[in-house]
Amino acid sequence: MSTRARTYDAQVLRREQLSDHFVRVVLGGDGPAGFASTGIPDEWVGLVVPGQFQSRYYTVRSWDPAAGGAGELTLDIVVHEVGLVTEWARLAGDSIVGQTVTVSEPKGSFALPQDAGWLLLVGDLTALPAMARIAETSALPTRLWVEAPDPVEGYLPEGTDVRWSTPPGDGASSLAQVVEGIDWPEGDGYFWMAGESSQMRAIRKHLMREVRLPSTAYDVMGYWRGGAVRQPRAVDPGPIYRAGKAAGKSDAEIWADFDQAASDQAGEQ
Repeated sequence: MSTRARTYDAQVLRREQLSDHFVRVVLGGDGPAGFASTGIPDEWVGLVVPGQFQSRYYTVRSWDPAAGGAGELTLDIVVHEVGLVTEWARLAGDSIVGQTVTVSEPKGSFALPQDAGWLLLVGDLTALPAMARIAETSALPTRLWVEAPDPVEGYLPEGTDVRWSTPPGDGASSLAQVVEGIDWPEGDGYFWMAGESSQMRAIRKHLMREVRLPSTAYDVMGYWRGGAVRQPRAVDPGPIYRAGKAAGKSDAEIWADFDQAASDQAGEQ
């Protein structure tokens, strides 16, 4: 028997532009009072923003249960031209402050072996929040490789051993090539990596066939897919969702209404 993940309504307390491609959103209010971090440094939550009913997943940059009385949850979001959360997060200034969003209970996958003597972290901008949090909590010798349009100054812990590289183009990544050039430390350690999915598949093969790491010594995750063209939505699902819920419809029925509205819109063009 499956159980639905618990969700929490939260208010946007603050919004900060960290870089041209990076926005920080701090959530709080009474809703997250029951939120409990897993303690896993790469944990993530599903986020549903106003006007939407689909979730997108983001790393928990930090969770402070004592802040603001009921706790504050910080998410750092990579923004593009269009996208479910992007269009909302890119709104200028403090226009999203005070709005209500929904987050799911957190999950994580980082599993450092007890005998690990070193830690290597590789990722693009989408992985940077997890890499920063892992680096903050690690007592091991740690090296980072980050692929980003521009370095995010002051984001990583002071003294972090980090190498920045630039992606080959919009919606592209060359992290597999970066990993193939790594000079691996001696002894047992742990390798963590996240980014574009096809790059992650190539790296898994490299780790198994060339580096010969045991499966317990690495975690490689696809956070996004290259080549997937993001298209603006011709039909806003928000009003359809709210009307459907008010009418007592199921999610499946609401999806059918949305598909019909999108089909009707396409037929008019």
